[in-house]
Amino acid sequence: MKSRPYRIQFAAYVLAMMADNVEHVISYWVVFQKFHSPTLGGFAVLSHWLPFLLFSVAVGGLADRFDPRRIIQCGMLLFIVASAGWGIFFLTDSLQMWHAMLLLVIHGCAGVLWQTPNQLLLFDIVGPADLPSAVRLNAMARYLGILVGPAVGGVIMLGLGRSHGIILNTLFYLPMLLWLFRAPSSGKSATPRRFAVRGLADIVQTIRDIAKQPVLISMTWLAGLTSFMIGNAYHAQMPGFAGDLGHGDPGVSYSVLLAADAAGAVLAAIALESWGRLKPSPRTAIMLAILWSVTLLAFATVGIYGLAIALLFAAGFFELSFNTMAQALVQINAPADSRGRVVGLFNMAGLGMRAFSGLTVGVVGAGIGIHWSLGLSAALLFGLLLALYRRALKPS
Repeated sequence: MKSRPYRIQFAAYVLAMMADNVEHVISYWVVFQKFHSPTLGGFAVLSHWLPFLLFSVAVGGLADRFDPRRIIQCGMLLFIVASAGWGIFFLTDSLQMWHAMLLLVIHGCAGVLWQTPNQLLLFDIVGPADLPSAVRLNAMARYLGILVGPAVGGVIMLGLGRSHGIILNTLFYLPMLLWLFRAPSSGKSATPRRFAVRGLADIVQTIRDIAKQPVLISMTWLAGLTSFMIGNAYHAQMPGFAGDLGHGDPGVSYSVLLAADAAGAVLAAIALESWGRLKPSPRTAIMLAILWSVTLLAFATVGIYGLAIALLFAAGFFELSFNTMAQALVQINAPADSRGRVVGLFNMAGLGMRAFSGLTVGVVGAGIGIHWSLGLSAALLFGLLLALYRRALKPS
């Protein structure tokens, strides 16, 4: 936070993440009221995460070849198009299901154009020495957006209505869009590089490139395993957990449980920044992920509301800790001439694989119950992470 460019980036990132969640609040509510379609709800999840699975490495390749600031601006423009599109359809009362699907896809593509280049921009702004701190604070900014976005979205929708409210939301993306015209760059990411963007071949080549680099391969495996087995799929099942806990109004209980998870993540960022003694290493990141899996296993089995809140708070703490540590390790150890592709591969594993966590927790939960599905997923993840930890202990 001593860096003025980083402070501006942090504030703009919070606003953009808040706008992302404001759009979710308003658009999901209207879509639910109009169509009452669980299928469309499932498509919303897929359209959000599949672009990360399909295009993260390609976008990382673009960021290796072109200025990442311009790629982020393209993402901000797509976010603005999506929010404005929702507003126009709401104003004219002409929204059809295919319109909603198209806007959801645009929103998902905007996200993948934003996240990987933004991580490269962080490296340029603060350098490798302060990168772990910048990654943690940006993760905190993401959770702040998740915490504040729904509240702001609700207030905007009540005060201005859904149509004008979501059009107003486009303004929250402008600080990031405009600041990027003057954002500093070390020149490493702004200089075109010799590699062309080759689609699937890039993914295969990047996997080959990191295969003999233990830190990169272990952190990519960590991101993929945690995202595939659980990811954030338990968030979508939180209304069911709140109802089963049977503590007062289910709507209030649901909100408190989600807030506990996000609050734990925010506290983790503050604590790790203040303490400064938890140095990034693959073993530490894997151990924090193991603690996360154990915490969620306990959450899946408890029936006491207060204990469930405490466990979700701890889960948020551990999740931010291992995710940000893994991300920082990948960015620091990635080769300079292919950093975008390596970070893109990490995001493909860490964000793209979340598209499948809905199967491991959600679809399976429909058959055996959400407590069993989350518990079994967490237990299996625990075993896989132990194997990954033992492998990390072996000398390279």
